[in-house]
Parts: sequence; structure tokens; C-alpha cells
Amino acid sequence: MKTTGRRSLILYILGAAFLFGLGVFLYGFATQGGMWAVQPFNKYITTGVSSQGKVLDRNGTVLAESKNGKRVYSSDETTRRAMLHAVGDTTGYISTGVQYNYRAELSGYNGIMGLVTPNGKAGGDDITLTLDSSLCRLAKKELGSRNGAVAVYNYKTGEMLCMVSTPDFDPENVPSDINTNSKYKGAYLNKVMSAQYTPGSIFKVVTAAAAIENFSDIDSRTWDCSGSITVNGNKITDIKAYGRLHFKDALAKSSNVAFAEMAMELGTEKMTAEANAMGFNSSFSLDGINASKSVYNVAGAEKNELGWSGVGQYTDLASPYHMLVLMGAVANGGTPVMPYIIKNITTPYGTALKSGAAQAGSRLVKAETAERLQQYMRYNVTNAYGDGLFPGLKVCAKTGTAEVGGGKKPNCWMVGYSLNTDTPLAFAVVVEEQSYSIRSAGKVASSVMKAAAKIK
Repeated sequence: MKTTGRRSLILYILGAAFLFGLGVFLYGFATQGGMWAVQPFNKYITTGVSSQGKVLDRNGTVLAESKNGKRVYSSDETTRRAMLHAVGDTTGYISTGVQYNYRAELSGYNGIMGLVTPNGKAGGDDITLTLDSSLCRLAKKELGSRNGAVAVYNYKTGEMLCMVSTPDFDPENVPSDINTNSKYKGAYLNKVMSAQYTPGSIFKVVTAAAAIENFSDIDSRTWDCSGSITVNGNKITDIKAYGRLHFKDALAKSSNVAFAEMAMELGTEKMTAEANAMGFNSSFSLDGINASKSVYNVAGAEKNELGWSGVGQYTDLASPYHMLVLMGAVANGGTPVMPYIIKNITTPYGTALKSGAAQAGSRLVKAETAERLQQYMRYNVTNAYGDGLFPGLKVCAKTGTAEVGGGKKPNCWMVGYSLNTDTPLAFAVVVEEQSYSIRSAGKVASSVMKAAAKIK
């Protein structure tokens, strides 16, 4: 009897395991069946693109489609290059492109018929993006031969309008030396989503938020900047001696000395808490496409290193996409409307399968802090950068010049947003190995924001 009981127990366990496994399989089939069908080892999908749907921009401009059994792209080379990292390439090396992440939809997969329609022929769905290809083309031209990233989105609706990364290549004429020529290093990388840059002085927005929340006398305080301070035998330097500075001028002139002293006074715990609250060390995504994390880690840092972290150096890293979301959060009173890139997905018969919509993210900034940051960032533009940089727009912004070492010139940033109710646009621009943020990232941001303000 004992033997029979043991055998019965084993059968029950095996039966339960079978049912559990079947449940896992069916759930995976229901939620991931399309992705299973279009895995790279499926030769039909990777080589047979004759049935894949179109990818279009917000105005209906075709960015990618299948013709005569071949995947083809825009007839304009600059457009092909500008949209490369958003659309993706034919081989799928650009993992953030919609052609890779939405390959099941483009191939027309459904859970009942698989990859064929009722008439026995395959037909992929069309994907319309929120991006404006003409705006992306302008961003590409403004970057020119320089490497970097440009992103713009409507912080009220969540629509991503521009996402450009360089270096790039022509997906219709892939260079034979793309894997060996140094000028194409990083060409498969969408730097808006996947890059982690030293932030430099744009991180002072985080230190400023921590100071606002912890120093009750923030507006009456002053900092004396003689050009440098020595901490633990190490110098923290500024471009020049700024003299006595009130808080708003310390931010507008971007004094390293003042913000290093703030960070050191705030200490590791408060600086870390503020950075974490504002999205550092957290994950963000764009319609299911994951972005790299921004990183703030001062565990074990010496006092001088903590000071440098407060001005965006030390080991700080920032994702352009995260900085874009953070600017949207400040503009929206602390809670961002999350960006999205898929405007809609439709079947070959015109049936809508998905439509993008505004969705609020988690709060990143306290409402009172966001209001104060907005005042200070607006002051940056009116008193340091000049309103002439953004004619017709009331822009709040912060520049950053990030030292990267290795004998290279610094990377230059500008992040910010427009206060105009009819043009609620946030932006993040980084241009690699430049000398002046205003002349590089600022000029790109100026041109792109002026054009973006005209988009309806």
C-alpha cells in the first residue's frame, strides 16, 4: 500500500508539473507567439520580407516598405540616415528600431492564422510613428559630421517628434567596412536610448533640486567662487573666478565651486536620495524599447569626489532619453507624460490594432521643487544663454560641458523645454567632443526647437 501511495503521489506531482508547464506555454504563446514566429533562426522571416508592412512617419511619409521581395527605404538618403535608429535596419542589428521590436506586427502574425491571411497569403501590418521625418532630417543636418544625439517630444501629449543618433549609415547601401572603419564605431547604437554619457553641468539640475529641498535659505545664501577650491588635497576648478554668487546666478553661470560645495554639504545620502527620486539608477522605456539607465553612485566616495559628482563628473552617467523624460517632468509640475513613438498600427485592411496615447509616469520631482527649478532654468536662458537662441519661445534650459578625459574634447549638452502652451516641447541634445555647449548643442537645440514649434 505504501508503494502504491508513493507512486500515486509521484503521478500527481508529474501531472501538476505537466499542467503548470502547459499553462506557462499557453501564456507565452498568447503573449509572445508573434515574437517566437519571427526569431532570427526562422529563415522565412529573416530573408522573406516581401510581405512585411510599411513604416511611416506622422505625416504618412513612407520610411520603409517591401517591394519585389526586398526591404526598401525612403528615396532620400538624408531621411534614410536620419530615421535609421528609429526605423532600424534590415538585418536587425539595431535592436532599438521598430523593425526589430515590432517585427511580429510588421510580418502580420496573428494567433489563429499565424503568418498568413484567410486567403493563404501573408500580409504585414503598417506602423505609423509619431516622429516627423523632416524634423529628424534637420537634426541630422545640424549634427553634420559630429557624433551625438537629439531628442524632442511633446511633454503634454507624449508624442516623440525627433530621435536622431550619429554616427549612422545608409541602410540601403550598408558600407562594406562598417565593422572595421572607426568612423562607423557605434553606428548600430541609438544614442538617445542606449548611450550613457557623463552629464557634466546638466546634472546641476539634480543638485539644485536637492539644495532647494534641504536649504531653507537657498535664495539668500551666497557662495564665493575664486576659481577653485582644494578638498582633500584635490582641486575643484571653475572656468574663472565668478566672485560672490546667489543661487540663481550660481546655476546660470554654472559654477563648479558653488555646486560642489552644495553637494558636499548635502552629503552622500541626500544627494543619492534626490538622484534616485529624479530617475537615476531606474529604468525607462519607449513603447517597450528599454533605455539605458542614468547612473549616480557615490558609495565610498571621498569628499572631493562627492563634490565633483554634484557638478556631473566623478562616475555620473546620463541617458539622453532619461534627461528628456526628466525635462518633461519638470515642465509638467514634477510628473512626466511618458514619451511614445508608435502613433498607430493598422492591418492591411485598415483596421486599427493599436493607437498611442498619453500616459503619466511616476513622479520624479516634487511639485514645489519643479516650480522653483522652472524659475531658475528660465533665468538661465534670459540671463546667460539669451532668449535670441529660441526666438518666439519661452525656454527653460541648462547646458553642460562634460569632461571625458583621454585627451578628448568634452561632450556638450543642452536640455530643456518650452513654456509656451501651444508648443509644449522638451528636448535633450548632446554633441560629442566639442568646446562650447551653446555653440554646439545650443545651436542644434535652437534649430530643432524652432522647427518643432511649427509641427501640428
